[in-house]
Amino acid sequence: MASSVSSQHDEVLVEEKSFARILTLNRPKQLNALSFQMVSRILELFLAYEEDPNVKLVILKVSILNGIVMGGGNGASMHGRFRVATENTLFAMPETAVGLFPDVGASYFLSRLPGFFGEYVGLTGARLDGAEMLACGLATHFVPSAKLPMLEAALCEIDSSDPGFISSIICQYSEQPSLKPQSVYNRLDVIDRCFSQKTVEEILSALEREVVDPRDDWISATIRTLKKASPTSLKISLRSIRVGRFQGVGPCLVREYRMVSHVMRGEFSKDLLEGCRAILLDKDKNPKWEPSKLELVTDTIVDRYFSKVKDEDWEDLKLPVRSKFNLPPHVVAKL
Repeated sequence: MASSVSSQHDEVLVEEKSFARILTLNRPKQLNALSFQMVSRILELFLAYEEDPNVKLVILKVSILNGIVMGGGNGASMHGRFRVATENTLFAMPETAVGLFPDVGASYFLSRLPGFFGEYVGLTGARLDGAEMLACGLATHFVPSAKLPMLEAALCEIDSSDPGFISSIICQYSEQPSLKPQSVYNRLDVIDRCFSQKTVEEILSALEREVVDPRDDWISATIRTLKKASPTSLKISLRSIRVGRFQGVGPCLVREYRMVSHVMRGEFSKDLLEGCRAILLDKDKNPKWEPSKLELVTDTIVDRYFSKVKDEDWEDLKLPVRSKFNLPPHVVAKL
């Protein structure tokens, strides 16, 4: 037990500065991939800070996105009030490539991106830089990395939890970066035409119709990426994002927990195990998906991932009961 507690504390570093608390993820060899111990420790700290009148602001280094932010790291940061990107930021939700789906509340935040950009990002695992994150709304601010120490110092001087005041401080160090000419966000018109389609098969067909110029590498690469991903993952991911568009973050998390429970149990498909083998372990990058084709993944199969797990020992995710009267309006709106 003592070593477990020590591990929790080592993996999440805590600094107390005036009315601010700075939490830093500390598993550098694993690229700060979230562990159960880290999540438990962060939750413990958040619950303590919520009851502590001396804590006005929590800075989570991940929410200051100065580097790679993928998968679980997005879950730890995207639901926060402020997300600060830099020129070093690299965002991705690459789950469909390994037989999973964008979880950690991704069906909530991806579904709220402009147009159908969320479907594109979630299905393809596209990598976005800081300027693209700001443009689409995944980031609220863009601050050059050289200014981060000054920003952090300024935030630590704040004696307020007022979002408008905090935003004004961040804005003092923010810039408006330009999108690169080849940015995928400049292709939003094509993305909307294609990723607004009802099914994954129709999305692929729409993309193939867009290939007028064989030199258009972006569309060809997008098609290749989709065809290489797990067919099951693509279909449950699309359904999840579409359902999430009409749900609050709480119901999204409950539903995604059901989905990931089915994926981990491997009842309907063992694509996650195969994806991890091919991409992360053997690294042959040649997964053998089963079912192997989109047309073999029927609506009935997809429905199963959204149903309750038929196991008497299994329970739905139960989120902490919150009193909406004690929460800020922007939080209530998300629930």
